[in-house]
Amino acid sequence: MTTATPDISMPEIIQGGMGVGVSNWRLANAVAKSGNLGVVSGTALDTVLVRRLQDGDPGGHMRRGIAHFPIPHVGDQVLSRYFLPDGRGKDQPYKMLPMYKQVVSVARQQVTMLANFVEVYLAKEGHDGIVGVNLLTKVQLPNLASLCGAMLAGVDYVLMGAGIPREIPGVLDAFSEHRATSIRFDVEGLPATEAEYLTFDPALHGVEPAMPMNRPRFIAIIAATSLAMTLARKANGRVDGFVVEGPTAGGHNAPPRGEPHLNDRGEPIYGERDVVDLSRIAELGLPFWVAGGAGSPDKLIEARALGAAGIQVGTLFAYCEESGIADALKQEVLYHAARGEVDVVTDPRASPTGYPFKVVRWTGDNAGGPRRVRKCDLGYLRTAYRDPNGRIGYRCPAEPVDAYVKKGGTVADAEGRECLCNGLTANIAQAQLRGNGVEEPPLLTSGDDLRSIQSFIGSRTRYCAVDVVNYLLGG
Repeated sequence: MTTATPDISMPEIIQGGMGVGVSNWRLANAVAKSGNLGVVSGTALDTVLVRRLQDGDPGGHMRRGIAHFPIPHVGDQVLSRYFLPDGRGKDQPYKMLPMYKQVVSVARQQVTMLANFVEVYLAKEGHDGIVGVNLLTKVQLPNLASLCGAMLAGVDYVLMGAGIPREIPGVLDAFSEHRATSIRFDVEGLPATEAEYLTFDPALHGVEPAMPMNRPRFIAIIAATSLAMTLARKANGRVDGFVVEGPTAGGHNAPPRGEPHLNDRGEPIYGERDVVDLSRIAELGLPFWVAGGAGSPDKLIEARALGAAGIQVGTLFAYCEESGIADALKQEVLYHAARGEVDVVTDPRASPTGYPFKVVRWTGDNAGGPRRVRKCDLGYLRTAYRDPNGRIGYRCPAEPVDAYVKKGGTVADAEGRECLCNGLTANIAQAQLRGNGVEEPPLLTSGDDLRSIQSFIGSRTRYCAVDVVNYLLGG
């Protein structure tokens, strides 16, 4: 029988699960302590964990979390391989994890389990509040191991968008019963009569029936009324609510419906067809939260008046003291934002996924500098494809163009693509060191609210997560 979801409160504010390591355990912990839903980003957490260890684990927080992982040998192996007590040398690049494929070693999956456990454990430490994990449906390969690790840590909510997460409720049910499970694996070029799957058996990783794995609530992040209706009626398990995200939200946006058109800045134009009908969402009888340009007290009042449980807010939390954005980068952006010198551009080409992606620009940034040398060594956004010999390969439009074309891609599809994997890790001071001492450049994303953040920060150059909560609640 599925372990029942604990009776937990319904939050008014959901803190967005942003970027790679931006929504870290410190931020989620602070928001959860305030009585709202603190969310950690599960994207690439395995890489984030091993890089924190290679940087010496300041404060010992990763080791403290690892010590509580219920399968001790996993933490011992990761520490033995990646922990550097004095941190990396000045010219020492990070040691890399193997890139994910359809089938990887038990040890590789266990790093992902451990990373998600540690992040959720630390986010839940020292309070009785609620904590969620945000994962991207499109980043399929690590998701089963990520969910297993988060559930071992007692995660309260799972939030997923960037695709159609119809199979995830069934995964949560299976893991809560300590059962093996699988999800359909998206492979380009696969005949309609065939299917590939990703499978995960907790028992193969040392998860025992006595280890609690309560079923968390599942919140789908959607940008279309039709998707909400599909998930509510056809998901393979219980959907507990929705985050309704508009195109002003940071990170990836859903593409506009219909034939694409661009404005004079080269951004996709959204119209009436892209507006979600909240009254129809309310008719589904499930709680929902409004996201995208919702970071103000007035927007919270407006959302509640339309039947929403509350709002999801990203940008204001992204620049608070507890977030994972590198401090120097955070302060530079806030300095220029206070002077009206920032812009947020919805770039239809930057992301290898093909989804529009918001990119932050500010006076004096290095966007016009030399472009990075293309290199794909993290691989979270690679797409699986069936090659002419029937084998499954992996490609990314942001990898070296010759390699991408050799794998069946096109030069046109590779044009303008950026490596989000390396750019987003650089945002949190985990830039990989390349030849001649050059570091990977950051690629910062935010919602459109960043343009008007000066109305919140005033003359301040720093603020905390609780300041954001008090502001949104009218305190």
